[in-house]
Amino acid sequence: MLGVPARITKGLTRGTRLRCDDNSGAKIVMIINVIGIKARLRRYPDAGVGNVVRVSVKTGKPDMLKKKELCLIVRQKKEYKRGNQRVKFEDNACVMIDDQNLPKGTEIKGAVAREIAERFPKVVAIASAVV
Repeated sequence: MLGVPARITKGLTRGTRLRCDDNSGAKIVMIINVIGIKARLRRYPDAGVGNVVRVSVKTGKPDMLKKKELCLIVRQKKEYKRGNQRVKFEDNACVMIDDQNLPKGTEIKGAVAREIAERFPKVVAIASAVV
């Protein structure tokens, strides 16, 4: 898997509620696990932009409620370093993906961080803006 070009501070943990920014049917989701993180014993796993997380759908279409899905984090409020500058967004947001890292929705409403462009090109292709 390709590396992320920025030094991303992990600002999200278990229990964090995110806005689902695509048209897959979910509106608000909650992080229940971070995929691929090897953390210290008894420490909550952290996630940031570009991480894949397992979420529980809290609000949205009735057929999606209480389902466990995979999501990709595309924005975070906690600032992180990109070269000589710092980047932060207004909200925490994610996009639903499947097991092959392909997006479930057909469009993304908000902006997407540039750090995920190399690892998830299909997600960036349907985004309205890349920051």
